[in-house]
Amino acid sequence: MTTGTGPDSAAAAAAMSVEERWASFHRYGPLGLLGVSVVLSAATADVVGMNRLDFFVCVPLSLAALALQVWWYRAMRTRPGRTPVSVAYFWIRWALAFVLALTNPFFSFYAAAAYFDVERLVPRRMVRPGVFAAVVIVAGAQSGGLPPQGAVAWAVFGGLLAVNLTLAAIMGHLNAKENERALIQAETIAELERTNTALQQALDENAQLHTQLLVQAREAGVADERRRLAAEIHDTIAQGLTGIIAQLQVVANAPTPEAAREHLDRASGLARHSLGEARRSVHNLSPAALADASLPEALKKTVADWADRTGVRAEFTLTGAAEPLHDEIEATLLRIVEEALSNAARHARATRLGVTLSFMAGEVTLDVRDDGIGFDPLTVSHRTARTGSGGFGLDGMRARAERIAGDLTVEAEPGGGTAISARVPLVRHD
Repeated sequence: MTTGTGPDSAAAAAAMSVEERWASFHRYGPLGLLGVSVVLSAATADVVGMNRLDFFVCVPLSLAALALQVWWYRAMRTRPGRTPVSVAYFWIRWALAFVLALTNPFFSFYAAAAYFDVERLVPRRMVRPGVFAAVVIVAGAQSGGLPPQGAVAWAVFGGLLAVNLTLAAIMGHLNAKENERALIQAETIAELERTNTALQQALDENAQLHTQLLVQAREAGVADERRRLAAEIHDTIAQGLTGIIAQLQVVANAPTPEAAREHLDRASGLARHSLGEARRSVHNLSPAALADASLPEALKKTVADWADRTGVRAEFTLTGAAEPLHDEIEATLLRIVEEALSNAARHARATRLGVTLSFMAGEVTLDVRDDGIGFDPLTVSHRTARTGSGGFGLDGMRARAERIAGDLTVEAEPGGGTAISARVPLVRHD
């Protein structure tokens, strides 16, 4: 199971980064806005007409606001969320900002901090009064300072108050929508993470099933090889030995040395043939062709050797991008080709033969086609048609394919040749 990587985790990390930045702003933002207000107020003291009384009020209250922010920074660590302490902090900060704005309108920057953290500090029923209180200070600063002087100033103050309240309502609505969208995004990310976990578990289970399947195929292959060897001994070696004994028996009663020599030569030929069959049977126990070559290379060499031995024109074709397959998959495909070529040499009487290995999405197909005499699958058993006397034949090839979750089909008709097609899953090496 993989966690912490991929697009889902990246989105979660990005959401966490945004949340951390907002947390930093709520922690240090009011302190920064207080600093901006103090600097601008000091720079504009003469412009706004601050007198000695204003300075006498402004300096201690600014220090009090600074102390309040330092205290709140520490209190946030032990009292996160909306609490009576956070409510008291909000309204004390507003009162300080209101009085400071009376001395210099630029302290409205400090009051504007309420726009960003009112929902975090006070209960829901107090959010609108808190926003309204902050708007009063900001609108007063925009209209020239509090309190307004004259009817025109009050009218301007009222208009600015309405505009600021509308903007605050719009911002609050957008912020609510953004929070809702963030919540949906977080739920979507969590769902994607759960889906990804379930998918990874399914992939792991599938890999375990493939491993179990191949282990079972390997165990079944041992019994299958024993049956194959028994069939090989019965069909070739035992028959060869029987023929040798018969020829030697004739030699004992041969009327002339020439006749005895003829039967000895026949016995010698049968012995060499039986030795070759014995070596072939032993060789088939393990696919030596795959020891130092890939499956396509081993199949190409096997087809070429068969063509040289039989004199039949044979070709090997590879389609798709070849990949290293699991050892059991490669051994099974090679065994099927070897058996198909052996059967074709014995019974097909073909002039042309083709072997095609195809790599496709999720599976590998193997096709062996010849233009030989064929047979009728409806009236002749596969085993008899392809081996003649109960050897390995098509039943064995089909069993090999099925043991690795594949299948094998045969298309044949008298005089129309034979086509054998095997499909197996594409299980990569390791």
